[in-house]
Amino acid sequence: MYKRQLERKEIQYGGDYLIPCAEALAARDGDKWVDVASDADWIPPLRDFTVEFMMKIVKEDLAAMGITHDVFTSEKKLTQAGKVDDALKFMEEKGLTYTGILDPPKGKAPDDYEPRPQLLFKATQFGDEIDRPLKKSTGAWTYFAADIAYHKDKIDRGFFDLINVWGADHGGYVKRVDAAIKAITGGKGKLDVLLAQMVRVFNNGEPVKMSKRAGTFVTMRDLIDEVGKDVVRFIMLTRKNDAPLDFDYAKVTEKSRENPVFYVQYAHARGRSVFRHAKDMFPSADLTDAGLAQADLSRLTDVDEIGVLRAIASWPRTVEGAALAHEPHRLAFYMYDLASAFHALWNKGNDATELRFLQANDQAVSIARLALVRAVGLVIASGLAVFGVEPVEEMR
Repeated sequence: MYKRQLERKEIQYGGDYLIPCAEALAARDGDKWVDVASDADWIPPLRDFTVEFMMKIVKEDLAAMGITHDVFTSEKKLTQAGKVDDALKFMEEKGLTYTGILDPPKGKAPDDYEPRPQLLFKATQFGDEIDRPLKKSTGAWTYFAADIAYHKDKIDRGFFDLINVWGADHGGYVKRVDAAIKAITGGKGKLDVLLAQMVRVFNNGEPVKMSKRAGTFVTMRDLIDEVGKDVVRFIMLTRKNDAPLDFDYAKVTEKSRENPVFYVQYAHARGRSVFRHAKDMFPSADLTDAGLAQADLSRLTDVDEIGVLRAIASWPRTVEGAALAHEPHRLAFYMYDLASAFHALWNKGNDATELRFLQANDQAVSIARLALVRAVGLVIASGLAVFGVEPVEEMR
């Protein structure tokens, strides 16, 4: 079976990402499964092998992205551990379920619709449109029942503020899960579902073709290998989760203000450059953070200098607002705007020498402006740290 996949014959699903998995299976088992006729004999063990192999890749990709993910939850393991049974028993004891017959779906009923008694969750009592089935006609739990068990497991571990990241096509599923969490926590649980749009990958303006049917797509690891984890992390956080994102290989590596990660990093690097020159110009000055904290900021009188100071002052509230709203893209917008204001101040000094950060004949003004430059660098470094991105000391 997998040998034919490796030989590129009789392929039903041609995703190249499956080839390493098939090669690993062949290396472990040789021809063990080639002539096994019964699906019941080969599908379960190969499915387990494939899931384990793919999870290994997922964990490696997360590590390459600099993401630490402590708990991975398997629906199969939840079921095997009896947690779905326990969750539904808990709901039954709380009077949250009943046996009933659902009305047929609105419009034309599907061919497989069967008006039969089912175990139902009283979802309408908690804001949903209809009550939801918890068991299939086969007697197996529905996906929704497993989702309830998954969230109850989190709640049992002490987590009542729950954040889920789903694909945009799962928007219709939000109400039922929210209803279940309200039910099992007595209203104490809070669910925030972030519906994420697809990322469209381009190369120099041309779309990179992908196909679910053919199994051809660009993986996160492809992006990391091409442009590095810091660029990927920053660009992914420049859009609200429900807004489409166009990731262009060429654009995210160009050195212009159209590339937000470069523009922000460039501001930080420029600030570090100013300090390298300041040490040569004022060798006896205390340019430590403690020394700069004593600077006379009243010497900053230009309207654009005041504008940068105001932007810096708004940083703590920006972080607070982004955290409360679960919207990290706010920090990306803020850092880009701060970098833009800083670059504008830099360019203003190029046109008017008296506005340059360093004034050889006026150390007091220079120290005040260095305090401003340092503050910009600290805020940008702080924002990049939130994103898990390393600030650069100089651009090469």
